[in-house]
Amino acid sequence: MEKLKEVKGGICAAKGFRAAGVGAAIKYEGRNDVALVVADAPCTAAAVFTTNKVAAAPVLYDREAVKGGKVQAILANSGCANACTGAKGLADAKLSALVTAGELGVKPEHVLVASTGVIGRPLPMDRLLAGMKSAAASLGRTPAHALAAEKAIMTTDTRPKEAAFSAKIGGKTVTVGGMAKGSGMIEPNMATMLGFVTTDAAISRAMLKRALSLALAKSFNRVVVDGDESTNDSLFLLASGEAGNAPIVKAGADFDSFLAALEAVCVSLARQMATDGEGATKFVTVTVKGAKSAKDAERAARAIAKSPLAKTSWFGKDPNWGRVLAAVGYSGADVVDLETEVFYDRVWAFRRGTVADAAQLEKLAAVMKKDSFTVTVDLHLGKFEDTIYTCDISLDYVHINADYTT
Repeated sequence: MEKLKEVKGGICAAKGFRAAGVGAAIKYEGRNDVALVVADAPCTAAAVFTTNKVAAAPVLYDREAVKGGKVQAILANSGCANACTGAKGLADAKLSALVTAGELGVKPEHVLVASTGVIGRPLPMDRLLAGMKSAAASLGRTPAHALAAEKAIMTTDTRPKEAAFSAKIGGKTVTVGGMAKGSGMIEPNMATMLGFVTTDAAISRAMLKRALSLALAKSFNRVVVDGDESTNDSLFLLASGEAGNAPIVKAGADFDSFLAALEAVCVSLARQMATDGEGATKFVTVTVKGAKSAKDAERAARAIAKSPLAKTSWFGKDPNWGRVLAAVGYSGADVVDLETEVFYDRVWAFRRGTVADAAQLEKLAAVMKKDSFTVTVDLHLGKFEDTIYTCDISLDYVHINADYTT
């Protein structure tokens, strides 16, 4: 497999796609809040959605629309989630897809919609549709167009999240690019808050769905900010086929190369989400190894990544390994405390019953001052390992979420 190449352009990096982002004053004046991503022709498509039983209207609409397997446009807005809005919310989602299709000259069934923002408020349809028409008139293929679209789906995010990688497949350059939003209310189970990924690979829908599932397992399904799962989580993957490679229809070297590029994009976006956790000051990679089973490794890593006590200790630069080990203990994973080791980066804090002394604590203090570090727990019970990406919980997290609707 040839080495992947990181490229610029985000959602527009792959051939056959345009994007735009504009302001429509859906919640705030003077910021982008309506995005369009449009393909030159109908694309092979795959998608995954929230498993939350309280699912937003756009999720309900998209679940049915994507069953057709072809998508040509995505309309997205921030500022209003269109969740818990009943029959009116679903009708608004359908109408926004229909009007967008008419504006773009595409089939209504080939338009997906996505919303993010405050729950329980109806979409301001006049502003949304006016924004859509403005975005349609502003579509372009440049990195600037991609960035404008990305900024239009941000809510509490403090920075844009984009990624793109290319790979050689059958002598052709195939590119995968994407954008995502999400910095809180994230433990996705199936997807991220909002994620859009495009590729110019020629690939069958069955293999596209398989690739998306495999990439999710290593990326968005390994992100924890606060343990909450949104009503609007959606991830779309569109393939234009314009790279000119022989269609990928089965497992093999070509599929592996495509999957590597897709995973690189998804992992990059997932890590950016964890780094930008609401109010976060630390990006933390949690790895549990030496577990009896894969499930045990995941359970233990997730418990650490979600622990409010562990996360606040990271914010306070306190190497409180007891909180880490306690989380493993209640995770459901098999653990023998006096056989376990806890490390911050490569510095041990607890080693099979031995507790860090003053000299060791000085080394740990240096690690805790860093903006990014790894917490590793070795259970010494088996061969299985798992990793979760997360962040600390700061005072700003409380302020952001205490004032979100007001």
